[in-house]
Amino acid sequence: MDLVNKKQQDLEKSQKIQIEKLEAISNLSATEAKMQLIETLKEDARSEALVQMKDIIEEARITANTEAKKIIIETIQRTATEHAIENTVSVFNIENEEIKGRIIGREGRNIRTLEALTGIEIIIDDSPDAIILSGFDPVRREIARLSLHKLVTDGRIHPARIEEVVAKTKKQIEQEIIETGKRVTIDLGIHNLHHELIRMIGKMKYRSSYGQNLLQHSIEVAKLSATMAAELGLNPKKAKRAGLLHDIGKVPDTEPELPHAILGMKTAEKFKEKPEICNAIGAHHDEIEMNDLISPIVQICDSISGARPGARREVVDAYIERLKHLEELALTYPGVVKTYAIQAGRELRVIVGADKISDADASQVAFDLSRKIQSEMTYPGQIKITVIRETRAISYAK
Repeated sequence: MDLVNKKQQDLEKSQKIQIEKLEAISNLSATEAKMQLIETLKEDARSEALVQMKDIIEEARITANTEAKKIIIETIQRTATEHAIENTVSVFNIENEEIKGRIIGREGRNIRTLEALTGIEIIIDDSPDAIILSGFDPVRREIARLSLHKLVTDGRIHPARIEEVVAKTKKQIEQEIIETGKRVTIDLGIHNLHHELIRMIGKMKYRSSYGQNLLQHSIEVAKLSATMAAELGLNPKKAKRAGLLHDIGKVPDTEPELPHAILGMKTAEKFKEKPEICNAIGAHHDEIEMNDLISPIVQICDSISGARPGARREVVDAYIERLKHLEELALTYPGVVKTYAIQAGRELRVIVGADKISDADASQVAFDLSRKIQSEMTYPGQIKITVIRETRAISYAK
């Protein structure tokens, strides 16, 4: 045992002498040499890691682009929607030419009453078996079309009957708007929406965005959003809900000076929609910051739906905006009850209250309006301003 210990000590001594000789030759202590070796290994490892990291990032970028394209293409392919572009005229078909005379009435009183009540220009020309209803507002056109259908079917066509039918048709259209909203939400499987939001969804049927039907666009965005959210492992129901409501700010009853995305967000907040839904509505045109993953999905799907070839027509929307502005300009005058832009914006009919405006004032309103339109608007040709003042005395025999 002593021999073993002695040999061990001799070995350690020899190793120590060897290390001392190496230190003397290299001018480095064993600890310093070890540290240098470690540093060299670290540098090598770092360089190799950086090269690998760069390769991984590049591969991830290529894969991400490929995967994103794949998700978008699959989403578009899996979403089938009807493609239709709205126009500004409706055609009402009639059975024979005799009905045209009855619609016009004695000295044109029937057609004048119908135009005054609906704000739609009724064009009766040489077109066989057809009457053209012209106006930029689809709700007014539909009221005029249904009213004409009822009057022609019933056979009684005179001013009092026209007033009665138009009033009933307006209520019917309001009911249809609500039914449309309910039907769309049921078809999409969206539940627990506030009844006012359902009504606004129904109103989308009669609105357009750059010539694209707003309801069809919103349904399209809802379906695209749900598919894309499912592909990304997110909640498709929330995405579908946000997609349907994203343009709700385009159909308010009153139109304050706010971007439609912000107005839609405020409306959704008012009717207790969840914060992520409200954020997706408000952020789809980058007016506010996105704070949920659903928000960019809705923005992307809105762009996909709007950018589809043939989906939108800029010219139509600019024309409709001009006619709306023309009507709103006249409504700023005190005593004005209704305004209708007809004949593709070449005539503005202004209906004033007989109790507020005299005959002399009516002429003044027409003159002032013509000057205001000249100074504030740009338009081709000329615009005819017609101010209508009517006095009625009504009494009932009992």
